[in-house]
Amino acid sequence: MLDEAHLGDIEGALGRIRLGDELRSGWRRRLITFLAIIGPGLIVMVGDNDAGGVATYAQAGQNYGYSMLWVLLLLIPVLIVNQEMVVRLGAVTGVGHARLINERFGRFWGWFSVGDLFLLNFLTIVTEFIGVSLAMSYFGVSPYISVPIAAALLIVITTSGSFRRWERAMFLFIGASLLLFVPLIFGVHPAVGSVAYHFVVPGVQGGVSSDAVLLIIAIVGTTVAPWQLFFQQSNVIDKRITPRFIRYERADTLLGSFVVVLGASVILIATVYAVSGTKLVGKFYSALGVANAFGAKSGFLGAVFALTLLDASIIGAAAVTLSTSYAFGDVFNMKHSLHRKFRDAKAFYASYSALVLVAAAIVLLPDAPLGLLTTAVQALAGVLLPSASVFLLLLCNDPEVLGPWMNKRWLNVVAAIIIGVLLMLSGTLVVTTLFSGLSSAAVAIWLAVALVAGAGLAFGWLKFIQVRHGTVTGAGQVRAAFDAMTPEMRMNWRMPPLTLLKPVAWSPATKLGILLLRGYLVISVLLLVVKAVQLGGG
Repeated sequence: MLDEAHLGDIEGALGRIRLGDELRSGWRRRLITFLAIIGPGLIVMVGDNDAGGVATYAQAGQNYGYSMLWVLLLLIPVLIVNQEMVVRLGAVTGVGHARLINERFGRFWGWFSVGDLFLLNFLTIVTEFIGVSLAMSYFGVSPYISVPIAAALLIVITTSGSFRRWERAMFLFIGASLLLFVPLIFGVHPAVGSVAYHFVVPGVQGGVSSDAVLLIIAIVGTTVAPWQLFFQQSNVIDKRITPRFIRYERADTLLGSFVVVLGASVILIATVYAVSGTKLVGKFYSALGVANAFGAKSGFLGAVFALTLLDASIIGAAAVTLSTSYAFGDVFNMKHSLHRKFRDAKAFYASYSALVLVAAAIVLLPDAPLGLLTTAVQALAGVLLPSASVFLLLLCNDPEVLGPWMNKRWLNVVAAIIIGVLLMLSGTLVVTTLFSGLSSAAVAIWLAVALVAGAGLAFGWLKFIQVRHGTVTGAGQVRAAFDAMTPEMRMNWRMPPLTLLKPVAWSPATKLGILLLRGYLVISVLLLVVKAVQLGGG
């Protein structure tokens, strides 16, 4: 059940919707409503272009030219599909992602999923402060000054006890990032024809190698990160968005997905300009090296790139840390809302502050492999994403949880294809790490064939079991009952209290599939560490 902090007026950075205002109509009212709703989708997407994102996109441009632009374009539907599902979960259930997993699938799977999140998020927050350190180093500012100041700023912004003040601060940083993209777009004179070609024609400059696959996984991991699922669902709840406003939040998410890919593309394209004609081509070290490459050609563009990195680091740190604190509150059933004052949610704000301070302290350790850590963390996010997506898909097909807002069949097909592609990428990395002599392209093709065949067999077996046990008719009746609801009934439908829901009945095949996925991901993570160490030693 929602507590008092999650009930009441919607207080957005660009407007307020008072209780009862949602019943009004007209284009002016719709525009005012959209401006008030916009926030969770835009912030979660722009937060993806964080320090790790800037470094990863810059590495793609420096090492592979324009040839990986197509990866960014393909990520738009992935972003929209994944985040639209958590929008519905947040608005309809009023329960955070971590708690839903914990309650519906048991403590074992809940802690396994949230454990992944805590580890990955903490490492990601470290990379954000790496970004702050590198960005300010370009201007000659010591990390011992810039990192503590950034940490203090993040804590002050978030612990103010006002959702609106926090969202306005995020919008200020987002506006700054969009302004910084302008000189990067018009100051680098890209080869427009080549850019357009590589957006639509897949390929990798120099051929598909295990290093290239690692970087593609890193691009996926930094653009479609697991923390997004937990952040946006909890932020939608915290903003008091209900099913009546789902279409506006979908528009917010759609806008954010295009903004994040636009920003990523600008960074990649601009980096090609920065290193072209120099010995730096194919030799990425860190985002600071890219800023210096810009500075060698134009001091102004060098400063712009460094400020872009700084701004991205602060937005990313704020969003990822808040995502972790939201999940922390979900798991331990503590008060967690930006509407609450510090005295009313001490554990929530204390966990946020502790994460920020510890991550900042780690960055200040001498001789830390900052550049290697940044790339490895983004790749780790890409490897763990299929697991997070599987639980998301299961929740969105749970009639007890979403009722008439459950996934449509076509959406399940699209989501399954996305999960399959993610598994293919991480599987290619695993195989080519174990057997370095194999062709990455050939391995990817064979894995794709195996996944398609496996999916076909699994689908056939599922249909056979459903027909044998007579579950097809039951499932069809449930969907038919929900489809018969009027629009007004759908808008008013909310998930009942968790304690009243029927428990999830997992078939032996589903349990086996989840266990196999987990085992595979553990192996993938271990081999990812091996690959990262190999790159560091090289």
